[in-house]
Amino acid sequence: MGIASYIDHTLLKADATSSEIDRLVSEALMYSFHSVCVNSSWVSYVKMRIPEGNALKITSVVGFPLGAMSTEAKAFEAEKAITDGADEIDMVVNIGKVKEHDWKWVEDELLSMRSATEGHVLKLIFETCLLEKEEIVRLSSLAEKAGIDFIKTSTGFSKGGATVEDVRLMRSSVSPRMGVKASGGIRSYADALMMIEAGATRLGTSSGVKIVEEEKEK
Repeated sequence: MGIASYIDHTLLKADATSSEIDRLVSEALMYSFHSVCVNSSWVSYVKMRIPEGNALKITSVVGFPLGAMSTEAKAFEAEKAITDGADEIDMVVNIGKVKEHDWKWVEDELLSMRSATEGHVLKLIFETCLLEKEEIVRLSSLAEKAGIDFIKTSTGFSKGGATVEDVRLMRSSVSPRMGVKASGGIRSYADALMMIEAGATRLGTSSGVKIVEEEKEK
């Protein structure tokens, strides 16, 4: 299986323009990436640009990048994104509640978001650079208990991105049925391979084209 099938081809910057989104979709179609990952306001626009019957998925981020919105706001954003055509939802956890170890609050939010996205892939973004190892392990367990499909390292907008150590820890904290998405700072084929070898089953990156071209050179 080629590296392209692991990649959510990503453009999440605040000043993204329609021409840049057009290029993102064109590249994703050309290289057969798993999905394009965009902010929720772009979902319907992207949907219109994917040929009917094409396997390319649409991933929308929710509660991005802070995770500090109310659960109700996150659920509404997720439901709207799905209505607009999103296949997968990447939601940022409420990091403050994790740091306070308010696990009941966190679990309730995860269950609410699982209900709001029923029938669609739901990924939980941890922002591992802000968490202790014990918090990563506990959050991984709660995510699996709530029926989340993937746990994801990072937004790429905080002080650090994916690390091999964090990916390996997340992978070892859940059963094989759960996916692990490494995201943030993956800029080369070597980076991508290290994350996959550590246990990542999906990669979020804006460097997908470069990574695939480097794979071809190998």
